[in-house]
Amino acid sequence: MGAELGNYKSCISARSTDKELLKHAQDGGIVTSLFAYALEEGIIDGAIVAASKEFAAKNPSKCMLDNSNFDMIEPWRPIPAIVNTKAELLAAAGTKYNISPNIALLKEATRSFGLDKVGIVGTPCQMQAVRKAQLYPVGMRDVGASIALAVGIFCMENFPYQSILQLVEDHAAMKLESVKKMEIGKGKFWVYGKRGQVVQLPLKVTHKYEQPGCHVCLDYVANLGDISTGSVGSPDGWSTVFVRSKIGDSVWGKAMAAGVFETQPIEKVKPGLELVTKLANEKITKNKATLAGRATFGVGKALRNPYL
Repeated sequence: MGAELGNYKSCISARSTDKELLKHAQDGGIVTSLFAYALEEGIIDGAIVAASKEFAAKNPSKCMLDNSNFDMIEPWRPIPAIVNTKAELLAAAGTKYNISPNIALLKEATRSFGLDKVGIVGTPCQMQAVRKAQLYPVGMRDVGASIALAVGIFCMENFPYQSILQLVEDHAAMKLESVKKMEIGKGKFWVYGKRGQVVQLPLKVTHKYEQPGCHVCLDYVANLGDISTGSVGSPDGWSTVFVRSKIGDSVWGKAMAAGVFETQPIEKVKPGLELVTKLANEKITKNKATLAGRATFGVGKALRNPYL
């Protein structure tokens, strides 16, 4: 395995065997299915996910919201939420493509919600934060020991909410509240409307809208998750899955034995691991140049690539 993909025990292409769940999923339904299985088996007793305004309207207490500030939440702004059931997972499923501060709910999950075994999903930088909370629990006493399953998602870069608003409303000429789904694939940013309309934007249009902080990140495939997953490398409707840690291997093995997923060898599918490796290297190369530039004016001289 190359350093750009991190350490992992196995890599496969997979999708959920739950047809109803797949209707709500972004790609292969890996995160939703994994957390649903982990909840059912008592591996976790709750999970921190990125929910929507609609979810928050029905479950304000799950999002640490009160009714006084609910109306201020914009469409497609992700809201960190605690879910305890499969129905709640389905209601929160799907990628939001802008920043969801899931880590902000980690301490509350153990304090206010009283969870002993927490599942959390996040981007590569959020997986780093989870591991730092476990290694150096300043202000997070006992929280690290409660993290039972950390699932990372592939990420080249993320967008502030204002960027998503401009991409959808200015470039795709669609109101955010009328959007059913967004995705990035095949070199395009895709916006799907609730009335069947589909708009595709070249990625060169999106670059100026990326969060600047993403340009110092050297991790594409969430190296520090117990399991990490993303659509890149697998056929449409499937996801590429890296099983990384002892915990991840145990949970994945049990889920497979229970028939939660169907899989294909990553070597047998197209475009395969070659594309994942290519994009991971592109991110590292591009962002190393950003780090080198920052170092010339004294910023981040101590930063290093923790995966090489």
